[in-house]
Amino acid sequence: MCTVCGCGELQFRSVADGARAPSATVGWRPAAVTATEAPAADARLDFGSGPARSHAPGLSQGQMVRIEQDILGYNDRLASANRAWLAERGIFTLNLVSSPGSGKTTLLCRTIRALADECPVVVVEGDQQTEFDAERIRASGARALQINTGKGCHLDAEMVGRALPMLAPADDSLLLIENVGNLVCPAAFDLGEAHKVVILSVTEGEDKPLKYPDMFAAADLMLLNKVDLLPHLSFDVDKAEAFARRVNPALQIVRVSAITGEGFEQWLAWVRQGRERTAIGAARPADGARIAGG
Repeated sequence: MCTVCGCGELQFRSVADGARAPSATVGWRPAAVTATEAPAADARLDFGSGPARSHAPGLSQGQMVRIEQDILGYNDRLASANRAWLAERGIFTLNLVSSPGSGKTTLLCRTIRALADECPVVVVEGDQQTEFDAERIRASGARALQINTGKGCHLDAEMVGRALPMLAPADDSLLLIENVGNLVCPAAFDLGEAHKVVILSVTEGEDKPLKYPDMFAAADLMLLNKVDLLPHLSFDVDKAEAFARRVNPALQIVRVSAITGEGFEQWLAWVRQGRERTAIGAARPADGARIAGG
């Protein structure tokens, strides 16, 4: 459990269960291997078991579950309000999540430049400190609002809800939320986005989807970034994608390079399709007022 936010709820069911719903994410060990079968040398301490699936000194599992329910329930209500606000205005919103150094900001800058003539793009930037990334986004031609979380390890729906009227994105625009670099806590927090997009860079190792399964289970798209570096690495692309789909069989994957532009047309096509769906879902009556389309 995060000592700042109390998050850590696992939201998804394993591949074997055949659906994404509350329960346990698929484990990395083959089903035939159990803790009792493993030799003593392979013994491990697992603080991810129990109803809360995490540990905090001085708190019981029941107390932790109640804290999670309170925090996440409140967050989900605010996320629903954000989603309605965005839907009324036809704003397609993506929550980009990754570990630090995955290339999120560079990818965002290239995306903004590529879409500059098609639609307004605005960005919410999340970091613990500094405004460095927001300054890079602005230099790319998009308006950006920086959210500094201090000791916080993720953005939440209240932060984004307070940012929206300040940023005031135009109707039918694209809102990109760059979450705090963290492959754990942002998985549990709905911000009101249409999709979570997880970025995995080839410099991180192909085992990340199994080490941090909640994030890959929560995402609808994985961008495998920095593929221009593959000739210089021992990264196994097929294994990384297989691990990601073991966690989330429905996950779409696009291989990209924010430096060379490889795969960018496929990524941009995915964004354009999402914008079209959002536009269809929002109707503009004759008087010009916008209503949510469901």
